[in-house]
Amino acid sequence: MNSEELKALQAPLKQRYKDDPDAAVITLKAAGELDPDKVVCKVDTGRALVEAGLHPATGGTGAFACSGDMLLEALVACAGVTLRAVSTALGLNVTGGRVLAEGDLDFRGTLGVAKDAPVGFRDVRLTFEVEGDMSEEQRATLLKLTERYCVIYQTLKNPPALVSELKLA
Repeated sequence: MNSEELKALQAPLKQRYKDDPDAAVITLKAAGELDPDKVVCKVDTGRALVEAGLHPATGGTGAFACSGDMLLEALVACAGVTLRAVSTALGLNVTGGRVLAEGDLDFRGTLGVAKDAPVGFRDVRLTFEVEGDMSEEQRATLLKLTERYCVIYQTLKNPPALVSELKLA
């Protein structure tokens, strides 16, 4: 896809959202089924069924997906797609590359071993190894706009209000 094709694809959506801001607000949903026999939650991704379980550092076998890994994978996927969309829209020459995410966890927190240990990621690092012929200014613009428009990046950087409840089925 080139810049003109992407702009043509997105132009009617952008106009619709300018004319009707409410049309731009969409609720994404995910659901999982609790396994009655294992410490596993089965999540239907729409493409495949993923069984998420305990990380080996918390007693898991490693046979199931780790939700922490899945969070980093979502960041990589979103950032990669966003970078490609931005580079395409700007006509930048990105010929390939990789997106890497790393996050540091202190499992004492989630296991309740140390009350002062945080539960969740302490630090997350996102790295783009981009192939292509771009100036320093173009690379800086590409990174700035990728960060600005990546949904998962912005959600992690500026967390939304999070509400939870427990209901009996």
